[in-house]
Amino acid sequence: MKKVLALENGRIFIGRGLGVEEETVGEVVFNTGMTGYQEVMTDPSYYGQIVTMTYPLIGNYGINKDDNESVKPHIKGFIVREACSIPSNFRNMMTIDDYLKKNNISALMDIDTRALTMILRKQGTMKGMIAPYDGFDLEVAKKKISKYEIIDPVINVTRKDVMSYTGSGGYNIGVLDLGIKTNIVRELIKRGHSVKVLPAVMGWKEILALDLDGLMLSNGPGDPKDSGFAVDTIRMLAGRIPIFGICLGHQLAALAFGCDTEKLKYGHRGANHPVKDLQQDRTYITSQNHGYAVRSDTVDGSSIHITHINLNDRTVEGLKWRDIPLFTVQFHPEASPGPSDTSFLFDKFTEMTGAYKCQRMQI
Repeated sequence: MKKVLALENGRIFIGRGLGVEEETVGEVVFNTGMTGYQEVMTDPSYYGQIVTMTYPLIGNYGINKDDNESVKPHIKGFIVREACSIPSNFRNMMTIDDYLKKNNISALMDIDTRALTMILRKQGTMKGMIAPYDGFDLEVAKKKISKYEIIDPVINVTRKDVMSYTGSGGYNIGVLDLGIKTNIVRELIKRGHSVKVLPAVMGWKEILALDLDGLMLSNGPGDPKDSGFAVDTIRMLAGRIPIFGICLGHQLAALAFGCDTEKLKYGHRGANHPVKDLQQDRTYITSQNHGYAVRSDTVDGSSIHITHINLNDRTVEGLKWRDIPLFTVQFHPEASPGPSDTSFLFDKFTEMTGAYKCQRMQI
């Protein structure tokens, strides 16, 4: 069946239906990855968003049981130029269309995704609706689009209870689940750590009572300023326990120390973003998914050091605190999807955790 994508500026695209035959409203964003569509759909950071894949052919290796980054998709909708109906891969279990239908997600194909991406790049991220073509009314759609808000995204994706994983010979690491990707846990377990995934709303005293050796702040969706409860938790834990923050965790740690954040025009979403490590004087290609960034002019250079910058727009991509065991990055060192060039940051976190534990034992 025919479907329509309507943007809040009144622009419409007409294509063919994919997924369920229902209307959906969300924030329309684009991802430049050539692969990794399953990880994208199941990344909680996309909560409330309609994701456009810029690569023209999506779904050629199908859907499998191993590449999910959470227990279910979190996207509000999905847009592709062409969806492969006959995928070929030894792990393939179903097509993208089957997967979207199974998870009750409305999607759209056969539109000019390049033109849509150019609109979002020039005018900025905007809200939109995917709806059946029959009976579509643009004025009615614009009213529904204008009312849409992403409410309590972190609360809606975080765990409700603690989940534990037993390692072998590593440290006891907690991960504050702000919308965690599974590969963060995999990277920690790979290094022998025992891991506790903690609800985002867990208080700082409860976290300290777990007697953790280190704490990670995960990625997650939404405006960081909407998660003040986590900002307060981070502020109280900083200096008491080694902390490593990723993506939203990076932004929340910055807010906890007086920095400010701002919404980017169209965000960074993809697996090919160049980031310069200022300490090593070298560049890494990184996986990214965020719509907000820390404002560099609000970083207090006397206590916080900017360690990484984005080479496309010079935004802040990493911070290190001078006097406490805390560092953060905006990109995704756990990849999935994307390059694993910066996975060594998990080793850096491990070393920092070990050094801090030894220091405490000596005291």
